[in-house]
Amino acid sequence: QLQLVESGGGSVQAGGSLRLSCAASGRTFSMFSMAWFRQAPGKVREFVAAISWSGGSTFYRDSVKGRFTISRENAKNAMYLQMDSLKPEDTAVYYCAAPRGTYGPLLDAEPDFGSWGQGTQVTVSS
Repeated sequence: QLQLVESGGGSVQAGGSLRLSCAASGRTFSMFSMAWFRQAPGKVREFVAAISWSGGSTFYRDSVKGRFTISRENAKNAMYLQMDSLKPEDTAVYYCAAPRGTYGPLLDAEPDFGSWGQGTQVTVSS
């Protein structure tokens, strides 16, 4: 399994931008599709975006399409989430996650993921 560490969270006003990073340990990072999830206060954790192991395919939840961009740099064992046009409803703790298997399809269900970071807080004020 991968060890994952998120960074880049913070507080911004509505309409602003943030870029989250996820640093992974281990030489097998490039074998995993990856994903971002988030959990708002009092709510269940939800899928945000996923990217294939090669970076060639991506998938987003409807509410962030056109505003968020997921990307990765396998040579740096890193994944990113560029978040633009942020809204107060984007406020949450954001987690990066790796699935249990390698070279698999894009996934969006929490039980399919076996490695999680500690999370980074994103707060968007109106």
